[in-house]
This record gives sequence, structure tokens and C-alpha cells, in this order.
Amino acid sequence: MKYTYYPGCTSETTAVEFGLSTEAVCDALGVELVELEDWNCCGASSAHSLDHELGLALPGRNVALAQEAGWDMVIPCPACYQHCRDADIRMREDAQWRKKMERILGFEYKGEARARHLLEVLSSDLDEDALRRKVARPLKGLKVASYYGCVLVRPPELTGWDDPEHPETMDHIMAALGAEPVEWSFKVDCCGASLTLSRGDIVAALSTKIAAGAVEAGADCIVSACGMCEINLDSRQALENKVPVFYFTELMALAFDLPNVEKWLGRHIVDPRPLLRDRGLL
Repeated sequence: MKYTYYPGCTSETTAVEFGLSTEAVCDALGVELVELEDWNCCGASSAHSLDHELGLALPGRNVALAQEAGWDMVIPCPACYQHCRDADIRMREDAQWRKKMERILGFEYKGEARARHLLEVLSSDLDEDALRRKVARPLKGLKVASYYGCVLVRPPELTGWDDPEHPETMDHIMAALGAEPVEWSFKVDCCGASLTLSRGDIVAALSTKIAAGAVEAGADCIVSACGMCEINLDSRQALENKVPVFYFTELMALAFDLPNVEKWLGRHIVDPRPLLRDRGLL
């Protein structure tokens, strides 16, 4: 199983734990990630609001580079994923735009390499039995609220997720690890990521609402598949008893008993290690 890997900017900066745990988990599962050479920022989240063509051309270049490699492109960041999907679909369906991009980027579009989110690859290209076989430390006793955010699953005609209002892909992975997914109403609510710098008050209100919803549902923690969502929920929730927030790949690495997990968890603002120790998982 071989893929082109587009880490995106946050996987090497504010979401470095996501990037490191992604690489470790994929290696453990035999999923070979070949980092896209000379990749560029996809423009999220400002390019598309300033210049529509630039918002498509930046991720379009990454699509062009991935096509030369010939494998599907795995992307951990939902915003990068959505932008690259949008650029790919535009070139696939708009002949005039495709010719323009081919001229600018010096390539011939063949539509062979698809932009795919990491969560989709790990859930659809591997079956749950393959995940269960890797589990060395079942996450028994850990109640998790799977949080997808609004960008990963919308718009449905672009992303094609299992359900844009009630996705269950991450829940199935958590169950395969031995954790207990809870039912709750905030799976795809917005955390205010695009307002992180301009309206911190709104982000704090939205993130607190989501965290409170997880507590109300009986969850011990929130599991995220997005670097922006994780850092907002981790740093902006205003609850007195704050809810730990994990990347789904961190919990996979923990269940697989991979090295460095505790080191990654130590980077979180809400320290999740006391919860894991209380459950006998660290």
C-alpha cells in the first residue's frame, strides 16, 4: 500500500503531533507514505477568500505533482484535503481551466491520482480486522466523542463522506481499538477555525460548547481528525474541568503500543496523560 503524502503546513508546526503520529501509525500498518517532493501550501484558509483562481491554483500544483508520482495523495488536514479535492474536481470537469493549469504548471492532467483524507484511507483501504490485529493495548474503559468538524465532511458533493451530518467512520476505528464511542450531537459542529486570529471570543464560545457537549454525552475525551480543530478545542475551551483532546492517530499509536506516544501527548495544552493513567492505559 503506497501513497503520496501531503503533510500540509500544520502537520509540521502547530499540529506536529498529528504529523508524527500519522507517520508512525501508517508505518506500523504497512502503509507507505512517500512525501510529495516540493509541495506547497494549499492556501487555506485565506487564498480562496482573496483570489478564487489562486485558491485553486495553489492546491492544483500539489495535485499535478502527485499525479506525476502516480499514487493517491494522502492528506491529514481537512482543509488541505478539501482544497486539493476541489482543485482536482475543477480540472476533471472544466476543460478550459484544466488547459490553463496544464500550461501554467507544465504537466498533462490524467486524473489518475486522487486526493484523499487520511481517515478515509485508514478506514476504507484497511478493514477493521487489520486494525484489531495491531492492537496491543486495548483502550478499554475510555469513552470517546469523535469530532469531525465542519470542513472534513462538507460540502458532501465535494468530500463524499459516509454521512455529512452523522459520520461514523472514526467511531468504527475507535471501537476497533477497544474504546467506547459515545453518541452526541456535536460531531460536525464548527469550532470557528477560520476566526482563530480575528475573533477569538467566538472561537472560545464555539469550542466551549463542543467540549460541554462531549461531557454531557458522558465522554472522557474528544478525538479529532483536524489540526485546527484540535488546537482550538485544546486551547480555547472555557470549562472548569477541561476535556482532553486527542488526534485519532495518537490513540491508534497508543493502542498499537508504539514508542513516543507519551512525548506527543505532553505537547497538549490540556494534558491527557492523567486520564490515560487513571484508565490504566499509560
